[in-house]
Amino acid sequence: MARLGRILAGASALAVATAAGAQSGAPTDPNAIERAFDASISSQDQLDWLKTMSSEPNHVGSQHDKANAEFMLAKFKEWGWDAKIEIFSVLYPTPISTTVELVAPDKIVLGGQEPPVAGDATSANTANALPPYVAFQGDGDVTADLVYVNYGLPDDYKALARRGVDLKGKIAIARYGVGWRGLKPKLAQEHGAVGSIIYSDPADDGYGEGDVYPKGGARNAQSVQRGSVADMTVYPGDPLTPGIGSVPGAKRLSRADAQTILKIPVLPMSYGDAQKLLQRLSGPISPASFHGGLPITYHLGGDGAVKVHLAVKSDWSQKPVYNVVATLRGAVYPDQWVLRGNHHDGWVFGASDPLSGNVAMMSEAKALGALWAQGWRPARTIVYTGWDAEEPMLLGSTEWAEQHAAELKAKGVIYINTDGNGRGFLQAEGSHDFQHLVNGVAADVIDPETGATVAARRAAAIRVGAYDKTGRLADVALAAAEIGGDFPLGALGSGSDYSAFLQHLGLPALNISFGGEDESGGVYHSIYDSYHHMTTFDDPGLKYGAALSKTVGRMVLRVADADTPPQRFSDFATTVATYMTEIKKLAEDRRAQDRNREKLLEDGAFRLASDPLKPVSAPTFEARTPFIELAVLEDAVDKLQGAATRYDAAYAEKGGKLDPARRMKLNAQVRDIDQLLLDKRGLPGRPWYKNLVYAPGRFTGYGAKTLPGVREAIEERRFDDANVYAARTAKVLADYAARLDGARGTIEGN
Repeated sequence: MARLGRILAGASALAVATAAGAQSGAPTDPNAIERAFDASISSQDQLDWLKTMSSEPNHVGSQHDKANAEFMLAKFKEWGWDAKIEIFSVLYPTPISTTVELVAPDKIVLGGQEPPVAGDATSANTANALPPYVAFQGDGDVTADLVYVNYGLPDDYKALARRGVDLKGKIAIARYGVGWRGLKPKLAQEHGAVGSIIYSDPADDGYGEGDVYPKGGARNAQSVQRGSVADMTVYPGDPLTPGIGSVPGAKRLSRADAQTILKIPVLPMSYGDAQKLLQRLSGPISPASFHGGLPITYHLGGDGAVKVHLAVKSDWSQKPVYNVVATLRGAVYPDQWVLRGNHHDGWVFGASDPLSGNVAMMSEAKALGALWAQGWRPARTIVYTGWDAEEPMLLGSTEWAEQHAAELKAKGVIYINTDGNGRGFLQAEGSHDFQHLVNGVAADVIDPETGATVAARRAAAIRVGAYDKTGRLADVALAAAEIGGDFPLGALGSGSDYSAFLQHLGLPALNISFGGEDESGGVYHSIYDSYHHMTTFDDPGLKYGAALSKTVGRMVLRVADADTPPQRFSDFATTVATYMTEIKKLAEDRRAQDRNREKLLEDGAFRLASDPLKPVSAPTFEARTPFIELAVLEDAVDKLQGAATRYDAAYAEKGGKLDPARRMKLNAQVRDIDQLLLDKRGLPGRPWYKNLVYAPGRFTGYGAKTLPGVREAIEERRFDDANVYAARTAKVLADYAARLDGARGTIEGN
C-alpha cells in the first residue's frame, strides 16, 4: 500500500502542479506552453551573449573560459534555475614551444600564429591565445624525411606500400578530411613514423569550396585547424582516469601508461605552409585519389629530398574544468531526468563551434525559466549542462558522466546535445526510438527564411538532392521524403558530448543542429571562427539560432511533460533490421571482392597492368572472407521487430488510458530500456564503448559504425570476433525485445 500511495501521490502532484499553473496564469495546454516558450526566444539575446562569450580566447585553462562559465551560471540563476559549477581536474597539455621548419633542400621557418584579417576585430586579439597545435600528441624533437600520405588512412598506406614507400623513421604529412583527425598521426605512428603534420587542403575546405575569408567564408591560406589527437576510439575523457571521474583522490594512470596519448610529435599546418613542403617533394607521383587542390604535382616523397624539423614541448599539468549544471525540479517524476547540453570551451574564440549552439541553449533556459516564473512545473526534472573541455576530447561531459554514472543510469531519460549551429536544414542524429519525436517537432517549427516548416524544407531539399552536399543522401531518406513519411535519424558516432551518455551509460541521445548553407567549415578550429565570421557567413542575425532553440526546447518540453516518454520502438527495430541487411551485404561483397582479387593475383593481372617505368606492386594476399554465423543475430532482429510492432500498437490503443499504478510501472520499464543495448565487456580492444548498436568507428572516429562489434570485425578481417559479437549483439537485442513484451503486458493489464 505504501508504494501505491506514492504512485497516487505522484499523479496527484501533476494535478496540483497543473492547477497551480492555471491559478498563477501559466499556460497549461501543451500548445499554449510551446507558444509561450517561443515568445521568450530572442535572436538579439543570442547575438549579445555570443559577442561577449567570443570576445577573448576561450581554451581550457584560459581566464575567459572560466569567465564564460561564471557568466552562464549567473544567467541560469537570474532565470530561476538551481545552478552550480562542478569542477574537475584533468590532464590538459598546453604548448610551451612549437617548431616546424623545412631544413632541406631549403631553409624555411613555418608555422606560428595566424595573422589578423581586415574587418574581423577579434582576429587581432590573440595575445592570450595558444598557437596552432593539437592536444595529446607526444612531445618530441625530430628531423626526418617527409612523406605525403594523402588522408593518412589504412587504404592510403596500402597504396604507399604498393609503390615502395614506407614511413619508418620519417615524418608523415596528411591532409584533413575523410577520417577523424586523431587517426592520422596514430596510424603514422603505427607505421613507424617519428612525427606527423596535418594540413588543410584547399580542395576540402578552402578555395575549392568558395571565396576565402574575409571575402567569403572558406579557409584562407593562413588558417590552421587545431584539434585533439587523443585516441578517442579507445575512450574519451581524461586520459589518466578512464571510466571514473577525474576528481580529487581519483586513481590516475601515469602519462606513459595512458593508451590515448600519442608517442610522436604532431602539429597542424595551413595549406599556405603545406604547399612550401609538398611542392618540393620528389619520388613517385601520387595516385589520383591523393591529389588535392594545390597548384602542384603531388609526389609521395620519402627519398631524402625534403627534410623537416618538427618539435613540440608542452606543459603537461592538471587544468580545472568548469561544468555548469542547472536544474528545474520535476513536479511528478523528480527522479526522472531530461538532460540537455552544449559545451562552452573553444580552441580560440569559438563563435560557431561551440558558442552558436551554446547561446541557443541559453535561450531555451531563459524561456523555460520564464515559464517557471509563471507557475509552470515540468513533470520530470530538467537538467541543463554547459560543458567545459569538450574540444580536447570530451573531457568535461565524460568526467561528469563517469562521476555520476550510477545516478544517471537510475534517473536519466534522454540526453539532448547541440554543438555548433548554422544556416540551412535541420540535421538530426540519435537513438531511433525517439525518431518520431524529432519528426513531430520538425513539423511544428517554422524555418526562419522560407516560412515553411523545417520538416517541409528538409523534405523538399532531399527530393531535389540539395540536402546533403557531401553525397551521403540515403535511399531511405529520399523514399521517406517522397511519401511524406518520417525522416530517418542518422546514427551517432562521436566527436561531441553525447558520447558518454549513449555509448558508455546507455542513455538515449539526440544531436541536433541546422546547417548546410553556412560556411563555418572554412574556419573550423581557427582564430577566424569569430563573431564576425559567424554573423556574416554562418547565420546572419542568428535566425537559425532561434530556430534551434525552438526545436530543441520542444523536444525537452515534450519529453519532460509526457505521461510516458514519447518513444516509438518500431522505428528503432526497423533501423536495426536495416543495419542487419547492410552487414549481410558487406560480408557477401567482401567474399566477392576476395574471390576476384585471388583470381587477379593468380593470373598476374596486377603485374601486367603496372606501368614498367612507374611500377606498382600487387596487393598482398588476404584469406577469403568466410561465412559469419549471423543466424542468431537475424533471429534476434526478427524478434525485436515483432515485439516493437506489438508494443507500439498496444500503446496507440490503450496507452492514454492507463491508471496511475500501471503508468508508473510502464515508465519504469521503458525509462532504462536502451541500457539493455550495453554489453559490460564492451567492444574489442575498447571496453569503454559498451553499446552494441552505436559506436564511433575505429577508423572513422566521428563517423558512426552500427552493430559495430560485427560490422567492424568483418571490415577488419577479425572473423572470430565477428562470430562472437554476432551472438553478443543478438543477446542484447533479445533482451530489449523481451522488455518490450513485458511493457506491452503492462499496457494490456496482463
